[in-house]
Amino acid sequence: MPPVARRGITSAPFLLTTAGTTALVFLCAFESLAVTTIMPIISADLDGRALYSLAFAATLAAAVVGMVTAGSSADRRGPTPALITAILLFTLGLIAAGTATSMPVFVGARLLQGLGSGGITVTLYVLVARVFPAELHPRIFGAFAAAWVVPSLVGPLAAGLVAELTSWHWVFLGVVVLVAVASAVIAPTLRALEPQELRPFDRSAIGRVVRAVVVAAAVVVLSTSAEIAPEAAGVVAAVAIAVVILAVRALLPVGTLRARGVLPSTMLLRALVAAAFFGTEVYLPLLLSERYGLPPWLSGVALTAGAVSWALGSQLQGRPGTRLSHGGAMRLGTGLLLAGILVVLLTVVLALSPIVAGVGWFLAGGGMGAMFPRMGTLTLGLSAPGREGFNSSALQIADSTGGSVSLALTGLLAAAVTGLLGSGAAVFTSTFAYGALIAVAAVALALRLSGLLRLEGREEPAARDRA
Repeated sequence: MPPVARRGITSAPFLLTTAGTTALVFLCAFESLAVTTIMPIISADLDGRALYSLAFAATLAAAVVGMVTAGSSADRRGPTPALITAILLFTLGLIAAGTATSMPVFVGARLLQGLGSGGITVTLYVLVARVFPAELHPRIFGAFAAAWVVPSLVGPLAAGLVAELTSWHWVFLGVVVLVAVASAVIAPTLRALEPQELRPFDRSAIGRVVRAVVVAAAVVVLSTSAEIAPEAAGVVAAVAIAVVILAVRALLPVGTLRARGVLPSTMLLRALVAAAFFGTEVYLPLLLSERYGLPPWLSGVALTAGAVSWALGSQLQGRPGTRLSHGGAMRLGTGLLLAGILVVLLTVVLALSPIVAGVGWFLAGGGMGAMFPRMGTLTLGLSAPGREGFNSSALQIADSTGGSVSLALTGLLAAAVTGLLGSGAAVFTSTFAYGALIAVAAVALALRLSGLLRLEGREEPAARDRA
């Protein structure tokens, strides 16, 4: 029989699991991106401009709660009950959103979607640990990364066409059928899992859920702080960030905020690269639209370039026979991320062609693609039995919290610069410079993490010649 790694994630033993899990990741990503496209239509139809930002923040915040709850459940009872519950919540959220007749109901539906999508993400990581051998982890996580990226290529266009040709309601209701199909595909895998012995109830899990709710509430406040009076926005944001830091510590491995050890450093690096990438990405289309006069569809080409390179990087890092070590992937990824953001920054400072910005974002996306799957691989590889759920949820929380805090800070920074200097190049220069500074910190941490991996003998390539 050939080695497991040589058979790959699409070989007979793993085909249904790969198809079902990747489809669920794809659908969660599609729904997230689709809402961004059709939200102006929904807001106008439901007269919900006042709750526009909350419709996004609620999902992000609820996802944190879903991650923690699902992670605790998966560690205690195995991934099956948590995954089924998460899929049901996500489906109920889709149905509620698709039938909503008022904005408050729609926001409530988005809360359910967030709980479900957060739970799905974490339990799929635990399922990977139970089903796939370690040699295949980089490749299945590469498939997950691609499944997140591909919707950015087709999701906005598909959602816009559905909303225009039929109704925005079908963007949600149509996905319900696809979720049912994906669930049916993965069902045999869940039935085949050996029953896990029920572990004693961990009372600390209640405290983690409470802290997750606190983090979620603080993220919502932080996400909307740029919309309040400027004289109060800074104070509110500072308090919200302090609350996030205090509450999130218990949701992450000990020593994460100080990067003490390989696993804590991996978590912190995930937060930093998410902060740098997403804090920059949100202003890139605005730059191309305002400074260069490009239409929306053309402004999105730069984001598409980043999405394509992210998918490409994800696949290349996990290809059979790769000699790219875990530490090498982190160094390469953070280096490309920093280089890409600097290219975007120079595009503004030197008034270069918008094509240059697209090239920069292609570099940044490739860096993210090289890193993200390896972070998942390291997290599972360093997780003791029964801790896969906690650590997987921690990785996703680091990503979500880092990105959301950074988005809020760039919003506050842009508002402050606009108030002082007016709108113009200064706004983009300051926000992209902020992203570059975060990326510099990520490069420094990647170098430290690489050294720790060498000391602990974990620098080997993911699939080396065994693949």
